[in-house]
Amino acid sequence: MADAPILMKDGLARPTGRDALGWLLRGEVGMAVGVIAVIMLLIVPIPKMLLDLLLAISLVSSVLILMTAVMMKRPLDFAIFPTVLLVSTLYRLGLNLASTRLILSNGQEGHDSAGKIIQAFGELMMGGNFIIGVIIFAILLVVNFVVITKGATRIAEVSARFTLDSMPGKQMAIDADLSSGLIDEAQAKLRRKELEQESTFFGAMDGASKFVRGDAVAGLIITFINVIGGLLIGVLQHGMPAMEAANTYVQLTVGDGLVTQIPAIIVSVAAGFLVTKAGVEGSADKAFAAQLATNPVSLGVVSGTSGLIGLIPGMPLLPFAALALGTGFMAWKLGRDRLKPPPAEPVDLKPREEVEEPIATALTIDEVKIELGYALLALINDLEGRRLTDQIRALRRSLAQEYGFVMPSVRILDNMRLPNQGYAIRIKEMDAGSGEVRLASLMAMDPAGRQVELPGEHTREPAFGLPATWIDESLREEATFRGYTIVDPSTVLTTHLTEILKENMAELLSYAEVQKLLKELKGEEQKLVEELIPSVVTVTTLQRVLQSLLREKVSIRDLPAILEGLAEAAPHTTSVATLVEHVRGRLARQLCWQHRADDGALPIVTLSPEWEQAFADSLVGPGEDKQLAMAPSKLQDFIRAVRDVFERAAMTGENPVLLTGPQVRPYVRSIIERFRGQTVVMSQNEIHPKARLRTVGSV
Repeated sequence: MADAPILMKDGLARPTGRDALGWLLRGEVGMAVGVIAVIMLLIVPIPKMLLDLLLAISLVSSVLILMTAVMMKRPLDFAIFPTVLLVSTLYRLGLNLASTRLILSNGQEGHDSAGKIIQAFGELMMGGNFIIGVIIFAILLVVNFVVITKGATRIAEVSARFTLDSMPGKQMAIDADLSSGLIDEAQAKLRRKELEQESTFFGAMDGASKFVRGDAVAGLIITFINVIGGLLIGVLQHGMPAMEAANTYVQLTVGDGLVTQIPAIIVSVAAGFLVTKAGVEGSADKAFAAQLATNPVSLGVVSGTSGLIGLIPGMPLLPFAALALGTGFMAWKLGRDRLKPPPAEPVDLKPREEVEEPIATALTIDEVKIELGYALLALINDLEGRRLTDQIRALRRSLAQEYGFVMPSVRILDNMRLPNQGYAIRIKEMDAGSGEVRLASLMAMDPAGRQVELPGEHTREPAFGLPATWIDESLREEATFRGYTIVDPSTVLTTHLTEILKENMAELLSYAEVQKLLKELKGEEQKLVEELIPSVVTVTTLQRVLQSLLREKVSIRDLPAILEGLAEAAPHTTSVATLVEHVRGRLARQLCWQHRADDGALPIVTLSPEWEQAFADSLVGPGEDKQLAMAPSKLQDFIRAVRDVFERAAMTGENPVLLTGPQVRPYVRSIIERFRGQTVVMSQNEIHPKARLRTVGSV
C-alpha cells in the first residue's frame, strides 16, 4: 500500500515513500534532474564502469536521433531537435571531461585506465600504431567539421532567412484560401500555427547548428590537451619512457576522442537530414526511390557507364559488372512497365436507343452557371492543382455556414463564343460578371494596392478591381519574397464567383429553399412553425423578410430566432419593412458580433440629431407605407458628409457601422447602398446591451 501524502504548511501535498519515486520520475522533474546530472559530469569524478555505461548511452542515443531524423516525414515532426542537439552536445562534453580526468589521473595503469569502451576504440583504430590512430582521428574531425557540420549550418542559415522572408506571403495565401471558401476558420488557424512553428523551428536550427561546430572544435582542443598533458604527466611524474608514454596516452586519447566524435558525427548527419528535408514529402527512403530510381533512361545510362568502367584495363570487372547488370535490369523493368497500355474499360456493345429530350427541359433556368472558354476546360480536370469543381464545392459549404442556407448547384459548361481563356458567370441566365485568366500563370497582387513590379501581363483583379499582374510560374518565389499575394487561375475565378454570389444572395433564396429550411428545423422548433405558418405569416412573407436580411449581408442561420421575432410582430403589422426591423432587433447579438473590430468593440459613426430630424421630416405617406421625399440638394449634402467621415475612418484602418434611429434606418440604408454598398447601417434597437461601442466619428 502506498504511503499517504503529507500536507505541508503551504497547503500542497508532498508524496512520501514509493509515491515520492513516482513524483520524481515525472517528465518535467526527470528532465531537470537529467540536465543537472549532465552538468555534474563536468565537476564530479566518476568511476570507469559508470563511464562505460554513459558512453554506451551516448552511442545508442545518437543512433536513435539519426533514425528519427531519417524516418520523419517533414522537419516539424522533429521540432524538439534543437533542444536535443543542445542536450546531446552538453552530454558529450561532460563525458569528454570525465574521461580526460581518468586518462590524466590513471593513464600510467595501462590502456584500460579509462574504461573498456575507450580501450576498445583505441585498439580498433590504432592497430598497434598510434600515428595511424592520430591520422584517422584527424580525418574524422575534418569530415565532421568541414563537410557535414559546415554544410548543415549553411543550409540552416539560408532556410531560416527564407522562411522568415516568406511568412507574409504565406499568411496572405492562407487568408486568400479562407476568403474563397477552400478552408474554414479552424483549418486557417491550424495553418497559421504550423507556419509559426516552421519559422520558429528553422530560426532555432540556425542557432543550434552552432553547437555542432563548437562541439567539433572542442573535441579537437581536448584531444590536443590530452596528448600533451598525458606525455608530460607520464614522463615527468611517473618516469615512463617517452615512447611508452606516447603509446599509452595517445591510444587512450584517440579512443576517447573517437567514442565521443562518432556520436557527434551521427548527430551532425541527423541535423543534415533534417535541414535538407524541407520541400520533400514523405520519409527519406520514399523520396530517394521516387526521385532517383524511377527514370529508366537514367538507370540505363548508369548501367552502360558501369560496364565501360569495368572494361578499362586494370579495373576489377566483377563489382562493375554486378552494378551494370543490376541497374540494367531495373531500367528494363521500369521501361517495360511504362510501355504497358492502361487497362481497357468494358465496352457495352448493345446499341443505345436515342431518347428525345422533353421540350419542357428547355424552360429550366439555371440558378448559377459558369461558362468557360475552350482552354479553361482544363480547370475542371486539373489533377496537379486544385480542381475548380472542388473549390466550388468548398465555396458552397462556406457560404452555407456563413449565410444559413445551401446555395443552388453551380452548372459549368463551355461556350465557344467566349475568349479562349475567358469565363462568364450568370445568375438566373443573366450576366453577373466576366473575366479572363491565364493558364500556367499566377496572378500576383500587391496588398498595398500598388502595381506589381514583376515582368508579366498587367491587368485588374476581376472581383475587386485591384491592380494585378499575370506572372510566370518561375517567378513564384521572387513574388513571395517581395510580399505579393499569389493566386492561381482557378482561385481567381472562384473568388470572383464568391463576390457575385454574396451580392445576389437574396435572389437565390427561392420559395422552395425557404420551405426546405422550414422542414429541416428540429422537432422542438416545428411546433413554432406550425403555430406561425401559414395562420400568422405566409411563406411568401417569410421569404421577403429573409431576402431583406440577406440583402444587407445578415445571416439567416439562426432561423428560430427570426421566427420568434416574426411571431411577436406579425399580429400587429403586415408591413414587411416593419417586420424586418423587429427581426433585426432580435438578432442584435449576432449583428454586433458580426461587425466587431479586432479589439472586440463595435466601431460606430453616429447620425447627428439634425440629420435624424431631417430624415424624419422627409417621410411622407399614410401609416406604415411611408416614402422618403428629401430634396436632391439635401441628399447630396448627406452623401458628401457620409463619404468624408467614412473615408477618414478608412485611412485609420477602421470599418465602422452607421448608427441611426430605428424609425429612419431603412431609409438611410436605401440611400447609402446606392453609393457605398459595403457600409453597414444599424439602428439603436440593434445594439446588444453587452456590446462595447467605440465612436469613431459623426455625420
